[in-house]
Amino acid sequence: MKKRTWMCVMVACVMLLATACGASGDSPEGSGANEKLVVGFAQIGQESGWRDAETASIQFYAGQNLDTIDLKFADAQQKQENQIKAIKSFIEMDVDVIGLAPVVETGWDAVFTEAKDAGIPIVLVDRMAAVDESLYATFIGSDFIEEGKNAAIEMSALLGGSGKIVQLEGTVGASAANDRKKGFEDEIAANHPGIEIVASQTGDFTRAKGKEVMESFLKTYGNEIKGIYGHNDDMALGAIEAIKEAGLKPGSDVVVVSVDGVKGIFEAMAAGEANVTIECNPLLGPQFFQACQTLKDGGTVEKWIKSEEGIFRADTAAADLPNRKY
Repeated sequence: MKKRTWMCVMVACVMLLATACGASGDSPEGSGANEKLVVGFAQIGQESGWRDAETASIQFYAGQNLDTIDLKFADAQQKQENQIKAIKSFIEMDVDVIGLAPVVETGWDAVFTEAKDAGIPIVLVDRMAAVDESLYATFIGSDFIEEGKNAAIEMSALLGGSGKIVQLEGTVGASAANDRKKGFEDEIAANHPGIEIVASQTGDFTRAKGKEVMESFLKTYGNEIKGIYGHNDDMALGAIEAIKEAGLKPGSDVVVVSVDGVKGIFEAMAAGEANVTIECNPLLGPQFFQACQTLKDGGTVEKWIKSEEGIFRADTAAADLPNRKY
């Protein structure tokens, strides 16, 4: 009799313990609170040193925080359809947040709506998408129009307010290209009437294409070109090669103003072959994952999280170069 009583007490204790453990697992303060932040990131590709630096920043931060972050990364190879496929895949995985650097501005409404319906917030990184604000949580990046405006001011100052110039545009349809063009051209038209943009063509944000387009410009306009404005440094570096091969001196015969702030352009400025770069900071990993964690936790973030940037000129390039991180 005593043995049966003791057995009943033991069974009751085990059942009570199991019930308690089950309750703990269902509690917000249980194991669920310690789950990793799962993020899907659809990168454009590897079209420039700047893009590689952004990718490295995101992957490095995730790698340094493997105990709390699970990053699902996709390289779209400069194709929107690949980014859309990646986003759909992230939705199927039921990630906590989707990050995206949109290759172009338009064509995102349907897939962004799918993410919203699935309860997954989207964080736009360094490029905007032309969608209703309700379809994304925040944009982390630069003021591209301001970058274009600053480039125009620097160009005019270098040329003394007059001269014929050419423009190397970024990828057609990309927000960075659209806004850097608008900011530059609006500022020239409004305040620098002596500057004439004689030609403008896409170099697709790549060094090879930048060189190719600049070669074409030089064949058409030759010594008339007094300045080049590149929507990114990589295209400007390609243009510098073309200028030198044409027997001209970049930085003096043809002044060079571009955007990004990669090490290559600082080296060119230190060598006297480029003049100004307007910084566009790609090291967005910490800001990106902080925003993602806030969204996972149910918090709110600013609609536009701006990155800190500056303007760098040839006269300080040699001193600045050792401090550049990308």
